[in-house]
This record gives sequence, structure tokens and C-alpha cells, in this order.
Amino acid sequence: MTLSGTQSPLLRISSLTKRFGGFTALHNVSVDIRPGERFGLIGPNGSGKTTLINCISGAFRTEPGTVLFRDEDITPLQPHVRTRRGIARSFQIPRPFRSMTVAENLMVALDFAAHEHVSVAQRRDTMMSILNQMGLASKANVSATQLSQVELRKMELARAMATHPKLLISDEAMAGLSSSEVDEVLDLLLSLASRDITIIMIEHIMQAVMRFSERVMCLDAGRIIAIGTPSEVMADQRVQEAYLGT
Repeated sequence: MTLSGTQSPLLRISSLTKRFGGFTALHNVSVDIRPGERFGLIGPNGSGKTTLINCISGAFRTEPGTVLFRDEDITPLQPHVRTRRGIARSFQIPRPFRSMTVAENLMVALDFAAHEHVSVAQRRDTMMSILNQMGLASKANVSATQLSQVELRKMELARAMATHPKLLISDEAMAGLSSSEVDEVLDLLLSLASRDITIIMIEHIMQAVMRFSERVMCLDAGRIIAIGTPSEVMADQRVQEAYLGT
């Protein structure tokens, strides 16, 4: 699953395997993701999607396998170090600091990612810029507990963006949303991708995957069963059998 030509991949996953006791969740997964790519990751429940992104973000160690990011072997690095290298992820179930406002939630992420020479005033300017991008500027001083589901998903993405990622992993940011809210989040992800941020989108809503992705990879039982353009993957009989149940 390597890239053609001379372009170096932003992310290179090589022979990645992950076991939990006697259960193998990922089997020898290898894929390259190029800079600026919009990459969809699909598969039935239990296919290994979350395990794979946990291995990329550093929550799980690979055994064996390597993860290269911007030509650096990050396999041994802890999650917070990978975040500072430029890998961010959002979570399917937002867990904001409930006692804080939206602005304060975002400032926590900005404080974590900030370099010593960045002033508090600069971080606040950055915070408002990100909230503007996410359509949350009017909610800056609102308690996180007062946000709607779609606003919580936007804040989750905002917290990921606060770390200035080169790679953003969006984990089912549209799950449980209405069709109009799905469109809102999808437009937001497309806007972020237009800023040269590479995005891996894990999603079950196939229309969103088809609209967003340049390439799609389908996992089943921890193995890659198809990778290619959205139309190629959706036409694959193995995908239809494993993912769509036909």
C-alpha cells in the first residue's frame, strides 16, 4: 500500500500487528498516507479501526510493526510526545471539562501545545481564531455543559486543532447527528483539509465517507480487505459482504 512517485508519505505504517492476549486485533497492516490527503477508514464494528488509530496516536504499542511520521520513527514515543510532533485526534464521545467554559476548555489544549515564547495574549488570540473557524465564537463564555451534541463535536475538533496538527484523526465525529448536523461537521472537516492538514476520518456514515475521502481503506477482522478510491472500495465484493452485509 505504498505511494507511487517520489513523494514521501506523511505517515507510514509498516507491518503493524496488535495482540491482546491470544486475540490478534490487527494483522500485518501496512499503509502510506500522503501529506494533505483526505483518508477514510471504514469497517464493521470490531474490525480494528479504533485499535489502528490507538497505535498511530500512541495509546497502544505495536507488536511488532513501525509507525513513521514525517520520516521519523515514532513507534516508541508516548502519546503526548506524538501530539507535540503533530498528531492530534478527536474522540467519538466528547469529554470536556464540564466545570469550564468553551474558551477555558480550548485554552487547556493551547497551554499544553504552546511553546515557551508564546504569550498568554497570543494563545487567547489563537483560541478565538479556532473558535471562529469552528463556528463557536459566540459560545466562548458558555459552559461546556450547555452545548448541543453538534457543538460538542465541534469543540472536540477545536481542542484537537489547538495542538496545531499536521495529521488529524477524526473518530466518528458525526455519529448520532442529524443529516444537517452531519453536513455541518463534514463541511468543517473539508475546510480543515483545505489548510493542508492531513485527515484520517473514521466514519460509519457512508455518504460522508464518499464525499470526504480521496482514498478509503476498509478493515475487517484486523486485516485490510480493500483500499482505493471511494467508488472502488464500495464496489469491492469483500467490502459489501463484510461491511454492508450483502
